[in-house]
Amino acid sequence: MDELSRRKMLFTGGALGALGVLGAASPAGARSLWTWAPSGSVAGKGAGLDPEWVWDEQADPVLAAVIERGDVAKANEALRKWTRNDQPLPAGLPADLRDFMEEARRLPSWADTRKLDAAARFTKKRGIYTGALYGLGSGLMSTAIPREARAVYYSKGGADMKDRIAKTARLGYDVGDLDAYLPQGGMIVTAVKTRLVHAAVRHLLPQSPGWSRTSGGQTIPISQADIMVTWHSLSTFVMRKLKDWRVPINSAESDGFLHVWQVTAHMLGVPDEYIPASWAEAEAQSRQVLDPVLASTPEGIELTDILLDIVAELDAGLTRPLINAFSRYTLGDRTGDLIGLDREPFWQPLISAAWPLLVAFREGLIPLPLVPEAAWTVEEALRKFVLLFLSEGEGIRLEIPDANRPS
Repeated sequence: MDELSRRKMLFTGGALGALGVLGAASPAGARSLWTWAPSGSVAGKGAGLDPEWVWDEQADPVLAAVIERGDVAKANEALRKWTRNDQPLPAGLPADLRDFMEEARRLPSWADTRKLDAAARFTKKRGIYTGALYGLGSGLMSTAIPREARAVYYSKGGADMKDRIAKTARLGYDVGDLDAYLPQGGMIVTAVKTRLVHAAVRHLLPQSPGWSRTSGGQTIPISQADIMVTWHSLSTFVMRKLKDWRVPINSAESDGFLHVWQVTAHMLGVPDEYIPASWAEAEAQSRQVLDPVLASTPEGIELTDILLDIVAELDAGLTRPLINAFSRYTLGDRTGDLIGLDREPFWQPLISAAWPLLVAFREGLIPLPLVPEAAWTVEEALRKFVLLFLSEGEGIRLEIPDANRPS
């Protein structure tokens, strides 16, 4: 995202929430050998190349040229006028950028409007869950993904995290909108602009001494492997947790939620051969690309602190212990330790006991008297959190960066 993080990347449905990055015997933070087969993708076939060595051959040279010519300001001025999927591209865009965007804005031939409609209804119905998971699960998990944390930290957006989060929220705000991929919606616009940002960051970030010093040998950021890491920290992680919480989900809702993320991956420039065709394939790929890379970094710990400080603006920090505890409950203690989340001896056991009961009540599985009073305190804090990022996502502009984080 300037959107690299996706990381609070998303609040859907009423929520939002972005985008940006990525063995048993592998050390923490190390990638496993790529063995996932393209036969499990929406394409059903492919060359099987390791996505670690694949970037975006359509977008990258175009954005590099825009930056080198000094056309970023001109492009951003034109892009501000493009806000709806059905709008023609605005006048004033550089010719090479316009040509790329005309192609990039097309939905894949396999996009299914019925499944996209089901996804929108699902997000509307489950917004409190998906919003909390995108923000306090996926959003904080991103700081335990070393490449993502460093890419966010050293890029231009890392200098103003509140603005960065708002831009990340834009993606979730749009992907969960009822009109997301309809003509009157804005998800095509948001996805294409995010793809432009990614390509610009690939050109700029290798020029950052801070990033180059800490990149672990990666010479170009945001590979397709990195994007799929982020994809799984949103889609696969959220579905996994919804199942853990025993949220009733029918097959149409499950298929729709997967499909909106499949389409979104395509619109972000991910080749179809890397996009899982089913939840089973998504889980298999996630175990290979996401689970092994989680690790602690100084940048990730600092970003976690910044993110939680922003959340604390809701109430002068009164609910930060609760947010710490819910995040640990969602992510697990291992990831909580990696990103420096405080342990909360009061709230953690309370949330572990109360949240499943609250979910069961909301789903009509148990009567109200069985829900402890403290559960409503937790739910109210989460509602405020989701609404905060909904509001952050509204009206924000995604723009092509022209520099890295100031040293």
